Amino acid sequence: MGGGNGQKAKMAREKNSEKQKAANKGSQLDSNKKAMSIQCKVCMQTFMCTTSEVKCKEHAEAKHPKSDLYTCFPHLKK
Repeated sequence: MGGGNGQKAKMAREKNSEKQKAANKGSQLDSNKKAMSIQCKVCMQTFMCTTSEVKCKEHAEAKHPKSDLYTCFPHLKK
């Protein structure tokens, strides 16, 4: 009174279909590219939309010491 291979095959098909659904959701890289919405106006480097003002300031001081913060990132002006 063994279990048979039919049940194993069915379970394997169900498991593989779940993996396929998860894989078809899309790449995280696409989402990351869309989130790169902050751009330095001097060198055109892009930053994630969640980047803080502190990180923008660090970039401006390190990469563009002759330019001020608001030249690089005009959206930070208040």
